[in-house]
Amino acid sequence: MSDVVGPTGPGLPLLGGPPPERSDAARNREALLRAALRLVDERGVDCVTMDEVARAVGVGKGTVFRRFESREGLMAAVLDHSETAWQASVISGPPPLGPGAPPRERLRVFGHVRIENTLRNAALIRAAGGAGRRAYAVAAFASTHVRYLLGELGVEGDRGYLAAALLAPLEIPVLEQQIEVDRMPLDRIRHGWDDLVDRVLVCPGAGPGTNVGR
Repeated sequence: MSDVVGPTGPGLPLLGGPPPERSDAARNREALLRAALRLVDERGVDCVTMDEVARAVGVGKGTVFRRFESREGLMAAVLDHSETAWQASVISGPPPLGPGAPPRERLRVFGHVRIENTLRNAALIRAAGGAGRRAYAVAAFASTHVRYLLGELGVEGDRGYLAAALLAPLEIPVLEQQIEVDRMPLDRIRHGWDDLVDRVLVCPGAGPGTNVGR
C-alpha cells in the first residue's frame, strides 16, 4: 500500500464538517456549537446539558436535537472542533509539530501532543461515545501522518502496521490505565513514547544503517 507524498497531500483523511445545510440551519448549528464549547470550557463536560445549550442560544431543546440528534452527537461535534484544530497544527502549524523540523523530532512531538490532548479531552471523548465517523477519521489521520514520517525516516516494511503499533499507547484506555491504575507520572509516559519511537527507528527494516533520523 502506498503512502501519501507529503503532510498536506490529498491522502490525509481530515475531519470534515456536517453535510451541507440551509444557511439558517447552518447558523443555528454554529451558534449551538459555540455555546456548547463555551459551556464545556466554563463548567466541564459532565455539567453541560442539551437544555442549557438551548437556553444559551435562545432556542428550544428540539432545535439542538435536530442539529446534533443526541447529547453524544453534540459532544462529538465539540470534540471534532478540538481535533480539527489539532490536525491543522500538524499539517501547517509551526515546528516541531508542524512542517520544518526533522521527521524524528516531529514524530516524538506528535506523540507528546497527542498524549496531552487525549488526557485533556478524556471526559469529552467518553461523552462523545461511539461516534464512529469521528473516531475513524481521527485514527485514519494519525495513521497517515505517522506513516508519512516513517517514510521520511527511511523505515521499510509494513509502515501501516508499525504506525498502528506506535499509536496504540496513545489511546485513552491505555493512558488512563497507566495514570489512574499504575500511577505512572506523565514524564515517564512521554519518555516511554520516545523510547518506543527510537526502537522502531533502529529496527533492521529501517533503511540503510541502524540509526535512522539522527
